[in-house]
Amino acid sequence: MTLAQILLFAEGDADGPSGLTLELATKARALADTVTAFAPAHGEAMAAELGAHGVSTVYALDGLGDGLVGVHAAAALAAHIEATSPDAVFFGQTTDGRDTAARLAVLADRPVSTNNVGAEVVDGGLVTEEPIFGGTQNIFTAYRAPAPALAMFRPKSFEAEPSGGGAAAVESVAAVDPGEAGRATVTGRHAEERSGPQLDDAAVVVSGGRGLGQPEAYSMVDELAGLLGAASGASRAIVDAGWVPYAKQVGQTGKVVKPNVYIACGISGATQHLVGMKGSKNIVAINKDPEAPIFGVADLGIVGDVHKVMPALIEALKSR
Repeated sequence: MTLAQILLFAEGDADGPSGLTLELATKARALADTVTAFAPAHGEAMAAELGAHGVSTVYALDGLGDGLVGVHAAAALAAHIEATSPDAVFFGQTTDGRDTAARLAVLADRPVSTNNVGAEVVDGGLVTEEPIFGGTQNIFTAYRAPAPALAMFRPKSFEAEPSGGGAAAVESVAAVDPGEAGRATVTGRHAEERSGPQLDDAAVVVSGGRGLGQPEAYSMVDELAGLLGAASGASRAIVDAGWVPYAKQVGQTGKVVKPNVYIACGISGATQHLVGMKGSKNIVAINKDPEAPIFGVADLGIVGDVHKVMPALIEALKSR
């Protein structure tokens, strides 16, 4: 049994939709007869790739300008769902996704569930899955309120897979006056400087933790990542300590990653960290404590001092 229609809150830029949006599109097409998307910006640029992932129509918001995305998107979305009656609206767990979903929940007088990692249709209704207690337990939420069900999902909860469809049709959606909140404008933007593989999408990730001992030792993580063509990550402990920026944090309150290979260096494996990386296909752990929780999820464990093991790995890779 499937739903009639799921609407996606589509995020992206001039280069196309975000990876998270494509993950949601892939899941939505398995749950609904029709998948549509609401794009607060760049609707035309996202149409081809969204169509290839099962979206039939992209509703592109006009007139956002320098306004706050959540304010204007929620107002227009409330009017749009009133006119089109989707069974569910899917959001990614992002800054704009959170803001828009919260505002829409108030405007539409509907509950919204957050932090989900799964979704199914049961007895004709949407049921979502959310991990709690640091990922040690899961709870399932069945929506009993009138449609649409509003659900938000973590990145990497689903695999993005194209279905082979053509470009989605694009239809303009008129802006709706959001009231006083619409007077706020974005006066400046700062783009984070990035180079090399990005943590969100890298096939290989090398992360460091408190076991490195001191901030200077993190250079071994960067060097090993560079030799492997990998992205570098970190545990919350060393992010909180100021060793590396928050953008590198892997975990429940950081980024969720699912690379082919995840190398944890000097990371004990606190539940908060495991939530962000335990879905990796192959996990390699280096830790001097044989009882460290990280070994409970590792495919390959190296019991040893990172200050001896990592230089040996780096030297071996350099000699190849």
